[in-house]
Amino acid sequence: MKESEPAQPQPVVRASAYVRMSTEHQQYSTNNQMDVIREYALQRNMEIVRTYSDEGKSGLNIQGRDSLGRMIRDVENGSTDFACILVYDVSRWGRFQDADESAYYEYICRRAGIAVHYCAEQFENDGSPVSTIVKSVKRAMAGEYSRELSSKVFQGACRLIQLGYKQGGTAGYGLRRMLVDQSGQHKGMLDLGQQKSIQTDRVILVPGPDEEVEAVRWIYEQFVHAQKNEAEIARALNELGTLTDFGRPWTRGTVHEILTNEKYIGNNVYHRTSFKLKRKHVENPPEMWVRAERAFAPIVEPNVFFMAHGIILARSHKLTDDEMLEKLRDVLKEHGRISGILIDEAENLPSSAAFRHRFGSLVSAYRLIGYDPQIDYRFIEINRKLRQQHPELVASVIGQLTSLGASAVLDEKTGLLSINEELYVSVVLCRHQSTAAGSSRWVVRLDESLKPDLTIAVRMDAANERIRDFYLLPALDMTWENLRIAEANGVYLDAYRFDTLDYFFAMAERVFVEDLL
Repeated sequence: MKESEPAQPQPVVRASAYVRMSTEHQQYSTNNQMDVIREYALQRNMEIVRTYSDEGKSGLNIQGRDSLGRMIRDVENGSTDFACILVYDVSRWGRFQDADESAYYEYICRRAGIAVHYCAEQFENDGSPVSTIVKSVKRAMAGEYSRELSSKVFQGACRLIQLGYKQGGTAGYGLRRMLVDQSGQHKGMLDLGQQKSIQTDRVILVPGPDEEVEAVRWIYEQFVHAQKNEAEIARALNELGTLTDFGRPWTRGTVHEILTNEKYIGNNVYHRTSFKLKRKHVENPPEMWVRAERAFAPIVEPNVFFMAHGIILARSHKLTDDEMLEKLRDVLKEHGRISGILIDEAENLPSSAAFRHRFGSLVSAYRLIGYDPQIDYRFIEINRKLRQQHPELVASVIGQLTSLGASAVLDEKTGLLSINEELYVSVVLCRHQSTAAGSSRWVVRLDESLKPDLTIAVRMDAANERIRDFYLLPALDMTWENLRIAEANGVYLDAYRFDTLDYFFAMAERVFVEDLL
């Protein structure tokens, strides 16, 4: 009698892992997800040959989730070396507001013959009616979780506004941010870019240095009583050598901001704009604003503020659409071209923001008078958004360094970060550009005049909305004034590439000598 032949071992299945840690749900760390995924793979004779990781990324959409986007592209291009994808659960795949979008990305994988496994779920993703129903419900629940969280966060922020606490942003010229504890006791001023480190602490606005407070009152006096316009006031301030809170010369726009912001009469205003659930930025009408009156100590008398406000409203509201467009034609005749700066600097003309509000955008207004600037205004808009994002990124870096015990001070004149008074760092945002052939390129502008010890080059994604990755470029190894980088640059340059700034923060963290012994 023949002995039975031994069972043939099952072939090992090659798999990739996808992990995501969102900013609103930090307890689901990528390490914890990988532990579950590895156990799942071990039980099913799978070998994880590739890992795609999106750390600190919201799951509301695919924008900014570079690893998920790269994985989907690899699947579509057929450039994969794995037969399945392992994910912690349905919510880690994404909290898409449209459940069909989540299903669509999974369908792309399944169409290419690559199955998606949800390792921590109680159902097998085998295409059965039961799994399809359960999966659809969980996708809807994942999206609903984000909607509920957004609502709760908004309600919490509104409550803090009503209590008189400031929610994000800089203080503004003439004001300072004061840190207070739970009982309302002052703990000290926060420097520009500095963030609170204790969750129960709050921030209020207080009057700034006397010379700045007097300058703000002088601006109102000149506008209301001396009947000077914003451009004239800006020129006078610059002639006196007065700089803004960012250490820059005054413009009509910066003066206009002071004349229209209610914080100078002590009002705390919130929800002027919305960007809920990563949707389109929306400018909300005044009736939707959340306002707490007399929340802070005022530095301008309310009657003076409302007189200035009335002058500005009368100046813009008294013009019809045709009259505004006619004034725009006058600017074109005078200069032969039009730009937002020329509009803002023109006397007796509504600001460029007023044109955007009335006509939707400056480009729309230009088209109505038959003007073609022959400029890609998407480029200008992207640069404007990046300039707005840069201070927020620098502030975030300073906050992280401070929480690690390091000293981080921003030099307003040079823009360099002084870390522990030992290392000088430049933070540069690099706009994504596409070549004629469709390839991605980024230009890193290395400041030869300031010569920072380290340049943090922040590469933006293809939409120039979110951060893709970071290059930590030491001055000793950099000899170019402008460095042009591509998707892949070889080991000589990509050795400096990092997905996060964790390595940089580790370099700056203070460590007691005893801990090293």
